[in-house]
Amino acid sequence: MVISRTPFRISFFGGGTDYPVWYRENGGGVLATTINKYCYLTCRQLPPFFEHKSRIIWSKIEYIRDVLEIEHPSARECLRFMNIDKGVEIHHDGDLPARTGMGSSSSFTIGLLHALYALKGIMPTKRQLALDAIHLEQEIMKENVGSQDQAQAAFGGFNFIKFGGKEHIQVSPVTINSQRLESLQSHLMLYFTGFSRTASEIAQEQIKKTPSKKKELGMMFQMAEEALQILKSNNDLSDFGKLLHENWLIKSSLSDKITTPQIDEIYSAAREAGALGGKLLGAGGGGFMLIFAKPEIQPKIRESLKRLLYVPFQFENLGSQIIFYSPGDSPVDL
Repeated sequence: MVISRTPFRISFFGGGTDYPVWYRENGGGVLATTINKYCYLTCRQLPPFFEHKSRIIWSKIEYIRDVLEIEHPSARECLRFMNIDKGVEIHHDGDLPARTGMGSSSSFTIGLLHALYALKGIMPTKRQLALDAIHLEQEIMKENVGSQDQAQAAFGGFNFIKFGGKEHIQVSPVTINSQRLESLQSHLMLYFTGFSRTASEIAQEQIKKTPSKKKELGMMFQMAEEALQILKSNNDLSDFGKLLHENWLIKSSLSDKITTPQIDEIYSAAREAGALGGKLLGAGGGGFMLIFAKPEIQPKIRESLKRLLYVPFQFENLGSQIIFYSPGDSPVDL
């Protein structure tokens, strides 16, 4: 039996520049961190004593005889990609709900690949996990996804990630002192808006508009680099929050599906209560919202947004890990 633990992520700047349709010609960059909320995948080889060959447990329970019968697209394609032809049981648990802008789909794919590699006695590099997941999601499953979620889930930590050619991903940890990092974290508030959506549908609209949004995407790339410089400097962190607000205005212009009247109302309420900036996480349309505010202002914001679920979190820097490995529990060889 194998259990993998893979973090979810928060993206600050550069989202949209990590789509291949953009970065293969223009380059891209994302400033993001993983947090201590995780996707857990338990995998074991299933003894051949049942009517079904494999069992996949997520929000549904699937009993299947052939891999091609699997409804969950990532589970199906990961098993095919890893050439798993014997029966397996896969059990998914997550700290946060799916389709909420935290990169949960890619965390699932990374975590499952990691667990299946372990079942086969293989230790992949973090880079290999990221590239495998990008290949599966973009080219096999044909999802409208970028490349930051897979890299963040695999590598973990607070990173500036640059994207270039087909397989050019450069993950650079943000090297700032612990006090600066703790101060940044103390300025951040995470809320669940209660609206979930399918990121791929919103991203499809954004991808279609990429040729006509070169100016905006170029500015978002520059903002990611500017935000990094703010963190590395001794400047007041308020500049980081103000930049988030500028980014909000630009990203909202990329597609009319990114925000909604309800989301705008939440953001306006936070701003009126003293927030300097914020962003919807993921492609947009709902899910989680990140608010940037000075710590002394946050009680007022929490009162203003008390109808929403507030989610405390901490940064993490480990990425996807195998947290339990017991190959002796496997009844048969894959």
